[in-house]
Amino acid sequence: MKWNTPVETGSSPFWVSYRDKILFLGSCFAQEIGKTMQNMGFESLVNPFGVLYNPASIAFSLEKLMTGAPFKAEDVIQNDDIFKSIYHSSDYADISADGLLGRINDALAINSAFFHNSDVVALTMGTTWIYKLREDGRVVANCHKLPSDAFTRECLSVEDTVNMLSPFIEKYPSKRWIISVSPVRHFKDGAHENQLSKSRLLLASDELSCKYSNVCYFPSYEIVMDELRDYRFYAADLIHLNREATDYIWERFAGFILDDKSKELLRDYKRLFEMKSHRPLFPGSKNYKEFEKRLCELEEKLKKR
Repeated sequence: MKWNTPVETGSSPFWVSYRDKILFLGSCFAQEIGKTMQNMGFESLVNPFGVLYNPASIAFSLEKLMTGAPFKAEDVIQNDDIFKSIYHSSDYADISADGLLGRINDALAINSAFFHNSDVVALTMGTTWIYKLREDGRVVANCHKLPSDAFTRECLSVEDTVNMLSPFIEKYPSKRWIISVSPVRHFKDGAHENQLSKSRLLLASDELSCKYSNVCYFPSYEIVMDELRDYRFYAADLIHLNREATDYIWERFAGFILDDKSKELLRDYKRLFEMKSHRPLFPGSKNYKEFEKRLCELEEKLKKR
């Protein structure tokens, strides 16, 4: 008896390996998959601007990584006594504007270098709804709980999304681009509006993957909607995915995109991560010394491979 509707991903038109440098940009779903890849030993940079939801903010971030142009004072807002950037998540904040600018510009220089050296860029889009500052029309990555009348709300079209991302794909044809649509629903936009938004993202993703040979689409959205169509795969808010669902998507993603050698290495890196997550409690004990020996042997084995 079948208990779900399997989603066939097929094989990616290109592979990713442990030799690659991988940049993840986008939603909290990109954050989860990117962090898992880091835990599994991949050289990855995950959301250097924090979580990004819409294609306009993702495109702006790519522009910043490409040019390395520093952020300026007008990019900073004050929320109570804390300073934040309109182009970053709330993870980036400081008690002074100069302190914040120093932090985000230092990080930008490092992250821009990673982008230029990256082999793979993975983009996960969450919504086509955007918020613009009413005073000058700039799209913000995060509203930082400012009053709603400080913004205007608009929706990007399929054409808008394609036109925003295409220039970067064309400028870097040697990079491999992976596009996905976040399965996390944006119910703040309304149930119907969320479905329309996801539909526009799906159409834009399809157009980009058909248009460019260095772009592929991974159906994370479809896997959750069809294979994991049950609230037992969701967190307490019934919006975000739980650990089991994220791990399942990661396994499907690894099977879809990794080359054969990397799939073999992945088993050892997974074992290494699990060992490090379950160290014996007492460093002076016999068990701890035996554990450290096994850990060193596995690390040396992976270095040689």
